[in-house]
Amino acid sequence: MSNRGSSQYDSSMTRRITVSLPDDVAEYLDKHPNSSAVVTEAVRARMERGAAVAAALRAAGFNLTDEGIAAARGKLPKFTEQQRAEFRQWHEDKAVERREETR
Repeated sequence: MSNRGSSQYDSSMTRRITVSLPDDVAEYLDKHPNSSAVVTEAVRARMERGAAVAAALRAAGFNLTDEGIAAARGKLPKFTEQQRAEFRQWHEDKAVERREETR
């Protein structure tokens, strides 16, 4: 993703894609000089969380397979707004911790 109205494209990126976003997310990205970096950081954090959950499940003795994961996907209830808010806060706290660790 690049900033709207900007013809600059980071040559270090390997692929350019177009996505549709809710208005509030698009407005958030509009406020940042490098929306690609914001999206990349968010997606990588999600990938890391998924890998951490998988590692924890494997460590607890679960045998995870692609087929099993696909079958389970969508069977859990959706998060409540309170759960979403708590998760967002947790994620923000972790991001602050990561930034402080790199100083």
